[in-house]
Amino acid sequence: MEPFSSLPEIYLIGAGGHCKVVVDVLESEKKYSIRKILDDNPKADSLYTYTIEKLENVHILKDKKCIISIGDNYIREKIASRLNTNYVMTIHSSAVVSKFAKIGEGTQIMATAVVNPEAIIGKHCIINTGAIIEHDCVLGDYVHISPNATLGGNVIVGEFTQVGIGATVIQSITIGKNVVIGAGTVIIEDIPDNAVVVGVPGKIIKYKEA
Repeated sequence: MEPFSSLPEIYLIGAGGHCKVVVDVLESEKKYSIRKILDDNPKADSLYTYTIEKLENVHILKDKKCIISIGDNYIREKIASRLNTNYVMTIHSSAVVSKFAKIGEGTQIMATAVVNPEAIIGKHCIINTGAIIEHDCVLGDYVHISPNATLGGNVIVGEFTQVGIGATVIQSITIGKNVVIGAGTVIIEDIPDNAVVVGVPGKIIKYKEA
């Protein structure tokens, strides 16, 4: 018999490495009780104390509370468009999130991250460990800000973009959609859609397919 919890139940979709961090965030936040973890191709039967099951019938998630615990931006979008369920956000207890910020459904804010006033973060984003989102930033849906990356004030980031580990974006920069910013890169000028950028200062080295 599973232990009783008075907290609302939540299902995690995706049982890979990123799921471990989402579990940690949910346990820290203490707002939900993890019912189980679902995966299209599970490699194990459990993660920590939680059961992992194959996601075979998407209809079981109808009207359930869920989080997509997968790091890949495009896979999160694919799953979100496939399932009819209720996505919730989760925020680690050590994160600092302004009450004047706006956070979209399904977004995950990890340990020690900072989101400052008037920041707007879209749906199903990942604000990873120690990342900083300064005042008045606007992030589209399915954006991933990697550990220790920093966005200065008034930065705009297009949907599906990933800002790499330890990257820095100075204030008032616009970064397009489907962009990859390499680890440690310093962005001092606007970046167009589909660009891959590395270096200090950041330089475009190629373009991805749209």
